[in-house]
Amino acid sequence: MSLFGLQWASPLVLLLLPLLVFPWLTRNQEKTVVWSKFVPVDPISRLIGITFKLLASLAIASLVFALAQPYIPEKTVERIAAGAEIIMLVDRSRSMDDAFAIKGQLLMASVGKSDSKRRVAQKYLLEFVDKRPDDRFGFVLFSDKAVDILPLTYNKETVRATVNANALGKGLSETNITKALMKAAEMYDGQPYRGSRIVMLVSDGGRELSNEAMQNIKAVYERENLSLYWLYMRSVTGMTLDEKSGDNRRWKATPERKLHTFFKSIDIPYHAFEIESVKTFSKAIDTIDKQQYQTLIVEEIVPREDKIGPFLLLAMLAMLILLIAQVYTAWGVRVAHS
Repeated sequence: MSLFGLQWASPLVLLLLPLLVFPWLTRNQEKTVVWSKFVPVDPISRLIGITFKLLASLAIASLVFALAQPYIPEKTVERIAAGAEIIMLVDRSRSMDDAFAIKGQLLMASVGKSDSKRRVAQKYLLEFVDKRPDDRFGFVLFSDKAVDILPLTYNKETVRATVNANALGKGLSETNITKALMKAAEMYDGQPYRGSRIVMLVSDGGRELSNEAMQNIKAVYERENLSLYWLYMRSVTGMTLDEKSGDNRRWKATPERKLHTFFKSIDIPYHAFEIESVKTFSKAIDTIDKQQYQTLIVEEIVPREDKIGPFLLLAMLAMLILLIAQVYTAWGVRVAHS
Protein backbone atom coordinates (compact mmCIF):
# COMPACT_ATOMS: atom_id res chain seq x y z
CA MET A 1 0.00 0.00 0.00
CA SER A 2 1.28 3.47 -0.89
CA LEU A 3 0.44 6.61 1.11
CA PHE A 4 2.33 9.93 1.31
CA GLY A 5 4.92 8.42 -1.04
CA LEU A 6 5.65 5.63 1.45
CA GLN A 7 4.96 1.91 1.53
CA TRP A 8 3.34 0.43 4.65
CA ALA A 9 4.19 -3.01 6.00
CA SER A 10 1.02 -3.17 8.19
CA PRO A 11 -1.52 -0.98 6.41
CA LEU A 12 -4.51 -2.34 8.41
CA VAL A 13 -3.21 -0.46 11.46
CA LEU A 14 -4.11 2.78 9.66
CA LEU A 15 -7.76 1.94 10.36
CA LEU A 16 -7.07 3.22 13.90
CA LEU A 17 -6.60 6.78 12.63
CA PRO A 18 -10.17 7.84 13.66
CA LEU A 19 -8.89 7.65 17.25
CA LEU A 20 -7.29 11.06 16.74
CA VAL A 21 -10.72 12.72 17.21
CA PHE A 22 -10.92 11.56 20.87
CA PRO A 23 -9.18 14.67 22.30
CA TRP A 24 -11.92 16.80 20.70
CA LEU A 25 -14.75 14.82 22.30
CA THR A 26 -13.77 15.64 25.88
CA ARG A 27 -15.80 18.33 27.62
CA ASN A 28 -15.10 20.40 30.69
CA GLN A 29 -17.48 20.22 33.66
CA GLU A 30 -20.48 22.48 32.98
CA LYS A 31 -21.29 25.17 35.53
CA THR A 32 -24.50 27.17 35.92
CA VAL A 33 -23.81 30.88 35.73
CA VAL A 34 -26.40 33.48 36.72
CA TRP A 35 -25.34 35.85 34.00
CA SER A 36 -23.11 34.90 31.08
CA LYS A 37 -21.49 38.29 31.17
CA PHE A 38 -19.83 37.24 34.38
CA VAL A 39 -17.70 34.77 32.35
CA PRO A 40 -14.72 36.64 30.94
CA VAL A 41 -13.69 36.11 27.35
CA ASP A 42 -10.16 34.60 27.35
CA PRO A 43 -8.97 33.99 23.74
CA ILE A 44 -5.47 33.02 24.89
CA SER A 45 -6.81 30.18 27.05
CA ARG A 46 -9.04 29.04 24.20
CA LEU A 47 -6.03 29.03 21.83
CA ILE A 48 -3.97 27.06 24.33
CA GLY A 49 -6.80 24.52 24.72
CA ILE A 50 -7.07 24.04 20.96
CA THR A 51 -3.28 23.69 20.72
CA PHE A 52 -3.23 20.95 23.36
CA LYS A 53 -5.99 19.05 21.53
CA LEU A 54 -4.06 19.33 18.28
CA LEU A 55 -0.94 18.01 20.00
CA ALA A 56 -2.88 15.07 21.44
CA SER A 57 -4.32 14.24 18.00
CA LEU A 58 -0.85 14.57 16.48
CA ALA A 59 0.60 12.14 19.04
CA ILE A 60 -2.13 9.56 18.37
CA ALA A 61 -1.77 9.87 14.59
CA SER A 62 2.03 9.60 14.78
CA LEU A 63 1.84 6.44 16.91
CA VAL A 64 -0.64 4.87 14.49
CA PHE A 65 1.61 5.68 11.52
CA ALA A 66 4.62 4.23 13.36
CA LEU A 67 2.73 1.00 14.14
CA ALA A 68 1.88 0.71 10.42
CA GLN A 69 5.66 0.47 9.73
CA PRO A 70 6.25 2.94 6.90
CA TYR A 71 9.27 2.46 4.61
CA ILE A 72 10.78 3.50 1.30
CA PRO A 73 11.15 0.34 -0.83
CA GLU A 74 14.40 -0.81 -2.42
CA LYS A 75 15.05 0.91 -5.73
CA THR A 76 17.66 1.10 -8.46
CA VAL A 77 19.13 4.47 -9.38
CA GLU A 78 21.56 5.40 -12.14
CA ARG A 79 24.55 7.69 -11.72
CA ILE A 80 27.52 8.72 -13.83
CA ALA A 81 30.87 7.31 -12.74
CA ALA A 82 34.24 6.36 -14.21
CA GLY A 83 35.07 2.72 -14.80
CA ALA A 84 34.20 -0.21 -17.05
CA GLU A 85 32.25 -3.44 -17.39
CA ILE A 86 34.70 -6.32 -17.11
CA ILE A 87 34.37 -10.05 -17.76
CA MET A 88 37.19 -11.97 -16.09
CA LEU A 89 37.86 -14.97 -18.32
CA VAL A 90 40.07 -17.25 -16.24
CA ASP A 91 41.83 -20.43 -17.37
CA ARG A 92 41.28 -23.36 -15.00
CA SER A 93 43.38 -25.93 -16.86
CA ARG A 94 45.88 -28.12 -15.01
CA SER A 95 48.86 -26.07 -16.18
CA MET A 96 47.60 -23.12 -14.12
CA ASP A 97 48.53 -25.15 -11.01
CA ASP A 98 52.23 -24.88 -11.98
CA ALA A 99 54.57 -22.27 -10.57
CA PHE A 100 55.82 -19.25 -12.47
CA ALA A 101 59.00 -20.13 -14.31
CA ILE A 102 61.08 -18.67 -17.10
CA LYS A 103 63.52 -20.16 -19.54
CA GLY A 104 66.42 -21.94 -17.89
CA GLN A 105 64.62 -22.63 -14.63
CA LEU A 106 63.30 -25.95 -13.46
CA LEU A 107 59.50 -26.24 -13.27
CA MET A 108 58.53 -27.19 -9.74
CA ALA A 109 55.25 -28.85 -8.79
CA SER A 110 53.21 -26.40 -6.72
CA VAL A 111 49.60 -27.51 -6.86
CA GLY A 112 47.64 -25.47 -4.34
CA LYS A 113 50.71 -23.53 -3.18
CA SER A 114 50.93 -19.75 -2.98
CA ASP A 115 53.32 -19.50 -5.96
CA SER A 116 51.09 -21.36 -8.44
CA LYS A 117 49.76 -19.36 -11.36
CA ARG A 118 46.12 -19.61 -10.28
CA ARG A 119 46.96 -18.53 -6.69
CA VAL A 120 48.87 -15.50 -7.94
CA ALA A 121 46.06 -14.70 -10.37
CA GLN A 122 43.57 -14.91 -7.50
CA LYS A 123 45.56 -12.46 -5.38
CA TYR A 124 45.92 -9.78 -8.04
CA LEU A 125 42.41 -10.14 -9.42
CA LEU A 126 41.08 -9.50 -5.91
CA GLU A 127 43.24 -6.38 -5.64
CA PHE A 128 41.98 -5.26 -9.04
CA VAL A 129 38.35 -5.68 -7.93
CA ASP A 130 38.96 -3.78 -4.69
CA LYS A 131 40.49 -0.73 -6.37
CA ARG A 132 37.60 -0.32 -8.86
CA PRO A 133 34.45 0.44 -6.82
CA ASP A 134 32.25 1.50 -9.74
CA ASP A 135 33.02 -1.36 -12.14
CA ARG A 136 30.56 -4.06 -13.08
CA PHE A 137 32.17 -7.51 -13.06
CA GLY A 138 31.34 -10.89 -14.53
CA PHE A 139 33.27 -14.14 -14.29
CA VAL A 140 33.76 -16.99 -16.76
CA LEU A 141 35.75 -20.10 -15.87
CA PHE A 142 37.01 -22.38 -18.62
CA SER A 143 38.94 -25.57 -19.28
CA ASP A 144 37.39 -28.06 -21.68
CA LYS A 145 34.10 -26.16 -21.19
CA ALA A 146 33.31 -22.53 -20.48
CA VAL A 147 30.97 -21.75 -17.58
CA ASP A 148 29.54 -18.31 -16.88
CA ILE A 149 29.94 -18.52 -13.10
CA LEU A 150 28.83 -14.95 -12.40
CA PRO A 151 26.77 -12.62 -14.60
CA LEU A 152 27.63 -8.93 -14.68
CA THR A 153 27.08 -7.45 -11.23
CA TYR A 154 28.03 -4.49 -9.04
CA ASN A 155 28.09 -6.67 -5.90
CA LYS A 156 31.77 -6.71 -4.96
CA GLU A 157 31.35 -9.30 -2.20
CA THR A 158 29.90 -11.75 -4.73
CA VAL A 159 32.73 -11.03 -7.15
CA ARG A 160 35.35 -11.58 -4.45
CA ALA A 161 33.74 -14.86 -3.39
CA THR A 162 33.74 -16.06 -7.01
CA VAL A 163 37.42 -15.20 -7.52
CA ASN A 164 38.30 -17.00 -4.28
CA ALA A 165 36.32 -20.08 -5.29
CA ASN A 166 38.26 -20.26 -8.55
CA ALA A 167 41.46 -20.94 -6.60
CA LEU A 168 40.09 -24.08 -4.94
CA GLY A 169 40.78 -27.66 -6.08
CA LYS A 170 42.78 -28.87 -9.08
CA GLY A 171 42.53 -27.95 -12.72
CA LEU A 172 41.43 -30.08 -15.66
CA SER A 173 43.61 -31.27 -18.50
CA GLU A 174 41.81 -29.76 -21.51
CA THR A 175 41.43 -26.14 -22.66
CA ASN A 176 38.78 -24.92 -25.08
CA ILE A 177 39.62 -21.30 -25.80
CA THR A 178 36.97 -20.96 -28.51
CA LYS A 179 34.05 -21.67 -26.18
CA ALA A 180 35.64 -19.45 -23.54
CA LEU A 181 35.99 -16.41 -25.79
CA MET A 182 32.48 -16.80 -27.14
CA LYS A 183 30.97 -17.28 -23.68
CA ALA A 184 32.67 -14.12 -22.38
CA ALA A 185 31.36 -12.03 -25.30
CA GLU A 186 27.85 -13.48 -24.98
CA MET A 187 27.71 -12.19 -21.40
CA TYR A 188 27.14 -8.73 -22.93
CA ASP A 189 24.44 -9.92 -25.30
CA GLY A 190 21.18 -8.08 -24.64
CA GLN A 191 22.81 -5.75 -22.10
CA PRO A 192 22.33 -1.99 -22.56
CA TYR A 193 25.57 -0.27 -23.49
CA ARG A 194 26.73 1.69 -20.43
CA GLY A 195 30.39 2.34 -21.21
CA SER A 196 33.71 0.59 -21.74
CA ARG A 197 33.39 -3.21 -22.15
CA ILE A 198 36.34 -5.45 -21.41
CA VAL A 199 37.19 -9.14 -21.62
CA MET A 200 40.20 -9.91 -19.42
CA LEU A 201 41.67 -13.27 -20.44
CA VAL A 202 43.94 -14.86 -17.81
CA SER A 203 45.59 -17.93 -19.32
CA ASP A 204 48.95 -19.61 -19.74
CA GLY A 205 48.33 -21.07 -23.19
CA GLY A 206 46.30 -21.03 -26.36
CA ARG A 207 44.71 -23.32 -28.88
CA GLU A 208 44.53 -23.19 -32.64
CA LEU A 209 41.19 -21.91 -33.87
CA SER A 210 39.29 -23.09 -36.90
CA ASN A 211 38.41 -20.56 -39.60
CA GLU A 212 34.76 -20.75 -38.58
CA ALA A 213 35.64 -20.10 -34.91
CA MET A 214 37.79 -17.11 -35.83
CA GLN A 215 35.01 -15.61 -37.95
CA ASN A 216 32.45 -16.07 -35.17
CA ILE A 217 34.73 -14.59 -32.50
CA LYS A 218 35.68 -11.65 -34.71
CA ALA A 219 32.03 -10.91 -35.51
CA VAL A 220 30.76 -10.97 -31.92
CA TYR A 221 33.68 -9.01 -30.44
CA GLU A 222 33.34 -6.27 -33.02
CA ARG A 223 29.55 -6.22 -32.69
CA GLU A 224 29.65 -5.87 -28.90
CA ASN A 225 32.39 -3.21 -29.11
CA LEU A 226 34.69 -5.08 -26.71
CA SER A 227 38.26 -4.48 -25.58
CA LEU A 228 40.44 -7.54 -25.03
CA TYR A 229 43.30 -7.92 -22.58
CA TRP A 230 45.33 -11.12 -22.45
CA LEU A 231 47.35 -11.75 -19.31
CA TYR A 232 49.54 -14.49 -20.75
CA MET A 233 51.17 -16.38 -17.90
CA ARG A 234 54.30 -17.77 -19.52
CA SER A 235 55.38 -21.34 -18.97
CA VAL A 236 58.81 -22.86 -18.39
CA THR A 237 59.87 -22.45 -22.02
CA GLY A 238 59.86 -18.71 -21.64
CA MET A 239 58.42 -18.31 -25.15
CA THR A 240 57.23 -14.81 -25.97
CA LEU A 241 54.05 -14.04 -27.92
CA ASP A 242 55.75 -11.77 -30.45
CA GLU A 243 58.23 -13.44 -32.79
CA LYS A 244 61.87 -12.62 -32.37
CA SER A 245 64.81 -13.05 -34.71
CA GLY A 246 66.42 -16.45 -34.21
CA ASP A 247 63.22 -18.19 -33.13
CA ASN A 248 63.14 -21.74 -34.42
CA ARG A 249 60.39 -22.96 -36.71
CA ARG A 250 58.63 -24.90 -33.95
CA TRP A 251 58.14 -21.80 -31.82
CA LYS A 252 56.82 -19.78 -34.75
CA ALA A 253 53.97 -22.25 -35.19
CA THR A 254 52.88 -22.42 -31.53
CA PRO A 255 49.14 -22.03 -30.77
CA GLU A 256 49.84 -19.12 -28.40
CA ARG A 257 51.47 -17.06 -31.13
CA LYS A 258 48.76 -17.90 -33.63
CA LEU A 259 46.13 -16.87 -31.11
CA HIS A 260 48.01 -13.64 -30.41
CA THR A 261 48.22 -12.88 -34.12
CA PHE A 262 44.49 -13.53 -34.50
CA PHE A 263 43.65 -11.18 -31.62
CA LYS A 264 45.65 -8.42 -33.26
CA SER A 265 43.73 -8.93 -36.50
CA ILE A 266 40.36 -8.20 -34.85
CA ASP A 267 39.19 -4.60 -35.20
CA ILE A 268 38.98 -4.03 -31.43
CA PRO A 269 41.37 -2.61 -28.80
CA TYR A 270 43.73 -5.44 -27.80
CA HIS A 271 46.69 -5.61 -25.47
CA ALA A 272 48.71 -8.64 -24.36
CA PHE A 273 50.76 -8.76 -21.18
CA GLU A 274 53.42 -11.44 -20.83
CA ILE A 275 53.32 -12.50 -17.19
CA GLU A 276 56.39 -14.32 -15.93
CA SER A 277 56.42 -13.25 -12.26
CA VAL A 278 54.23 -11.69 -9.60
CA LYS A 279 55.88 -8.35 -10.38
CA THR A 280 54.87 -8.38 -14.04
CA PHE A 281 51.36 -9.50 -13.08
CA SER A 282 51.10 -6.54 -10.70
CA LYS A 283 52.29 -4.13 -13.40
CA ALA A 284 49.79 -5.53 -15.91
CA ILE A 285 46.90 -5.09 -13.47
CA ASP A 286 48.01 -1.52 -12.71
CA THR A 287 48.23 -0.70 -16.42
CA ILE A 288 44.71 -1.97 -17.10
CA ASP A 289 43.45 -0.08 -14.06
CA LYS A 290 44.90 3.21 -15.34
CA GLN A 291 43.71 2.74 -18.93
CA GLN A 292 40.12 1.77 -18.25
CA TYR A 293 38.56 4.73 -16.50
CA GLN A 294 35.96 5.96 -18.96
CA THR A 295 32.55 7.48 -18.33
CA LEU A 296 30.20 4.74 -17.17
CA ILE A 297 26.51 4.68 -16.25
CA VAL A 298 26.38 2.86 -12.93
CA GLU A 299 23.24 1.24 -11.54
CA GLU A 300 23.13 1.43 -7.76
CA ILE A 301 20.66 -0.47 -5.59
CA VAL A 302 19.41 1.72 -2.75
CA PRO A 303 18.27 -0.60 0.06
CA ARG A 304 14.91 -0.39 1.80
CA GLU A 305 14.76 2.47 4.30
CA ASP A 306 12.47 2.34 7.35
CA LYS A 307 10.67 5.60 8.21
CA ILE A 308 9.29 4.67 11.66
CA GLY A 309 11.77 6.90 13.49
CA PRO A 310 10.41 10.32 12.40
CA PHE A 311 6.86 9.39 13.46
CA LEU A 312 8.02 8.14 16.86
CA LEU A 313 10.04 11.33 17.36
CA LEU A 314 7.04 13.49 16.47
CA ALA A 315 4.80 11.57 18.88
CA MET A 316 7.41 11.85 21.65
CA LEU A 317 7.73 15.64 21.22
CA ALA A 318 3.97 16.13 21.24
CA MET A 319 3.54 14.02 24.39
CA LEU A 320 6.46 15.78 26.07
CA ILE A 321 4.80 19.17 25.57
CA LEU A 322 1.50 17.80 26.91
CA LEU A 323 3.30 16.32 29.93
CA ILE A 324 4.99 19.63 30.71
CA ALA A 325 1.62 21.37 30.45
CA GLN A 326 0.00 18.89 32.87
CA VAL A 327 2.86 19.25 35.37
CA TYR A 328 2.65 23.05 35.15
CA THR A 329 -1.15 22.94 35.65
CA ALA A 330 -0.81 20.68 38.72
CA TRP A 331 1.84 22.96 40.14
CA GLY A 332 -0.31 26.05 39.57
CA VAL A 333 -3.33 24.48 41.30
CA ARG A 334 -1.15 23.46 44.24
CA VAL A 335 0.24 26.98 44.57
CA ALA A 336 -3.24 28.51 44.32
CA HIS A 337 -4.60 26.31 47.14
CA SER A 338 -1.62 26.99 49.34
